[in-house]
Amino acid sequence: MISDALFRRVVTTPLALPQLFTSAKSFEDNLLIGSPTLNGWGLHEARVTVAHRITAARRRRLAPLVSAEARADFARDGYIVRRDFLPAADFAALRGEVAAYRCTVREKFEGDTKLRKITATPAVLAALPALRALLANAEWRHLIAYVGGRAAAPSVYLQSVLRHVRAGDPDPQTLVHADTFHPTVKAWLFLTDVPEDEGAFSYVPGSHILTPRRLAWERARSLEAAHSTDGETREGSFRVAVAELARLGLPPPRVLGVPANTLVVADTFGFHARGPSARSSLRVEVWAIGKRTPFIPWAAIDAPISGSWLRNAENGWQSRETTAFDPS
Repeated sequence: MISDALFRRVVTTPLALPQLFTSAKSFEDNLLIGSPTLNGWGLHEARVTVAHRITAARRRRLAPLVSAEARADFARDGYIVRRDFLPAADFAALRGEVAAYRCTVREKFEGDTKLRKITATPAVLAALPALRALLANAEWRHLIAYVGGRAAAPSVYLQSVLRHVRAGDPDPQTLVHADTFHPTVKAWLFLTDVPEDEGAFSYVPGSHILTPRRLAWERARSLEAAHSTDGETREGSFRVAVAELARLGLPPPRVLGVPANTLVVADTFGFHARGPSARSSLRVEVWAIGKRTPFIPWAAIDAPISGSWLRNAENGWQSRETTAFDPS
């Protein structure tokens, strides 16, 4: 019987060349992206460099959308934090609506962590007017557009992160990593308090910047990624040991313990992770993600090509009826 990996490689081979010009990142599935020979000649370095230059140009055009303070925070750290993001009454309405909303959710385990997601579909937004109002909020939209370098709506979910809910391997997302080879955006509006020792988001300040040392590190990883023992690395999400950060001229990860109603918007090319949790915990958030093709120079024009369409989006997910705040 043909393996899933071999099947994907056979099917994607005709697309290997055009995928070089998309956000495709799998060193395992794409024969060109994963080629040690081509990466030795500089293929991965070229994709990284060009993607960052194009994104930087798009961000410059989007800069007037956000404050000088936000631009300075992002330039320094790679993320923006806004506490008390919504007016108190608006946040109370949003949290109350989400807490009471019961629907069919998707759940998935990552090690001993359970993820729960509710997609912000038109039906969900009709049932949750406070969430609909958040997605229309100009500051929400502009911060995500600026960090992502793209004036396009992100995908949005209600997400719950339940830590230490079963015996098992550690959560793989607690390893410090970059999501992909190009600038991307993720945003979290936390509906619960997130103490530093209960799975708070952590980020290595300044790691979004493509320095010569980071580019050399990317090159070295690209030469071995296709045959790595780590599945996430083979898929193009490189892991970095905390001990390596100093050699890259970077500080240790900063754990962002924050109160509810805090918005965090980050470029996840920068090194980040789910922080450690000392106990079972529940984190609930409005989560947005934008991972689009990086090689389009126009900020207001998008392309649906991601290079990942062969992935089964439901792989590992199960469905049940519950709420985002259910602790089980």
